[in-house]
Amino acid sequence: MPDVLDPAPYDALLLLSFGGPEGPDDVVPFLENVTRGRGIPKERLKEVGRHYFLFGGVSPINAQNRALLDALREDFAAHGLALPVYWGNRNWAPYLTDTLREMVADGRRRILVLATSAYASYSGCRQYRENLAEALATLEAEGRELPRIDKLRHYFNHPGFIEPMIEGVLESLADLPEDVREGAHLAFSTHSIPETAADTSGPAGQHGDGGAYVRQHLDVARLIAEAVRERTGVDHPWRLVYQSRSGAPHIPWLEPDICDHLEELHGQGVPAVVMAPIGFVSDHMEVLYDLDTEAKAKAEELGLPVRRSATVGADPRFAAAVRDLVTERAAAERGKKVAPCALGALGASHDVCPVGCCPARAPKPAAAGADSPYA
Repeated sequence: MPDVLDPAPYDALLLLSFGGPEGPDDVVPFLENVTRGRGIPKERLKEVGRHYFLFGGVSPINAQNRALLDALREDFAAHGLALPVYWGNRNWAPYLTDTLREMVADGRRRILVLATSAYASYSGCRQYRENLAEALATLEAEGRELPRIDKLRHYFNHPGFIEPMIEGVLESLADLPEDVREGAHLAFSTHSIPETAADTSGPAGQHGDGGAYVRQHLDVARLIAEAVRERTGVDHPWRLVYQSRSGAPHIPWLEPDICDHLEELHGQGVPAVVMAPIGFVSDHMEVLYDLDTEAKAKAEELGLPVRRSATVGADPRFAAAVRDLVTERAAAERGKKVAPCALGALGASHDVCPVGCCPARAPKPAAAGADSPYA
């Protein structure tokens, strides 16, 4: 079906990610990029970067993005989707601006962006749009012809994102000792963010207690828990929990923290826990340190059996989901009626971020949205 796999009007896909250090000498410069403008002393950054130094100064995120790039290119080629895939990062090489220069030099003029964040939030969506606007402004100042950039919708409830996580939870449950398996609780984990950022996540009409960020995660957690019940016959209790808090102690962030939750469950006599990092596309540093290191150490201290389920990563089903999202958006841009693929109660997310969606504390131009200066 060649028309279904027609990427027009798009001529390239950009994988846009956070980036991470790839050696000990990269850690502090990387953190300086992440915290630019906040005036954090270098000695403090060395302390903040201790997670990375425990792993040889290497974040796994870049290797995982390379694996995802390979999976996308393989899937596109196998299904006749002639769309080149590029990669750019917010905070480390390959930098977004450099990648956009390369894409423009290659003649790319209509670019779709896949961000490695599945949910609505300032840091997971609008900040990437601000990065795109900054990069476009740089290219404009250099006198380059600017491409038009659109961003793929949030994919938190796409079956190709959900199904690998369901399978990961089932495998983790099966790996628990048989005598504690049936009583195991599920702890669905995501990155904690300030409550104010959560409350204003998503379009203005969805602002409120937790905003779109919390509602989307809760919907995913329900989908996974219901699928696990249907496939095992066991109704495992579950809760959405948070990790990786990094803000000042006086600012309220989303809770409970995963380690506090493990302590609470242990106190209730819960026999085992499966930690499912549904807020993360791949096993990057927050997963390796905050779950596989800190949370597992807490569980061992408590004598609580835990397993950590896999993230989606470069799973072929996720690559197929991206192909589906690309062809869906391309068809819509060509004026065709499309039926977006989405599970759960919330339906498919918007294609174009409206004005007021996930606002920043200090307004900045953002590309690929209704308020973009680069239409």
